[in-house]
Formats: sequence, C-alpha cells, structure tokens
Amino acid sequence: MEGIIILAHGSKREETEAILNSLVEKVKRKSGNELVCPAYLQFSKQNLETGVDRLAIKGAKKIKVVPMFLFDGVHVTEDIPKELVEIRSKYPGIDITMSQHIGDDDKLVDIILNRMNSTM
Repeated sequence: MEGIIILAHGSKREETEAILNSLVEKVKRKSGNELVCPAYLQFSKQNLETGVDRLAIKGAKKIKVVPMFLFDGVHVTEDIPKELVEIRSKYPGIDITMSQHIGDDDKLVDIILNRMNSTM
C-alpha cells in the first residue's frame, strides 16, 4: 500500500490550505488512492513528519513525497532531502522516497495561457 504526500511550501495565511486540500481530493479521486495527504514545509502543523505519521497509521508501507515546487532551489535540493533522512530513521519499515518536483512541465504552459485569459 503506497501513500502519497503532496508537499507544498506553506503560508502564513490559513486560507491557502484549502487549495492544497482541494488538490489532494482531486488526486485521490483520479488515482483511486485514498492514502493521499497534504503536508507543508513551513508555517503549518501539517508538516512532512505529520504526513508520514498519518500514512503510517493507515498502513502505508511505501510513501512517495511529491514536492509542489516549480524550481529546484534549496528546499528541493537540500531541505526536503535532509528532513527525509531524519524521518526515515524513525520509520525503518517504510520505504519513503521523493519524486521530482513539479518543475518545468509542458502542462504548465497550458495553465499559464489559460490564466492569461482570465481576470481576478
């Protein structure tokens, strides 16, 4: 059973958590996997370790962390991998890996073009 953590940066504005929660629900529906949860690198009690805890309690034996970051900056290349080393030591029976970050994906071009045609 594989769990998925969608990891966002986090925000001081609590309202922004609704966006990630919505994405998590959409991933659950589209993937058919109920073991999907949100986590945040900063500014939230729902941090990466809490996400691993939640999935471990539900029986996940594998956990994939999907960083919702556009750029491969310090968070993606250093902070998240370092945190995962610490978390893995607490969960030796669970295979915890990190996927590639969102990055330079052609699908983002369509989103940008779509947003160009909308207003706030």
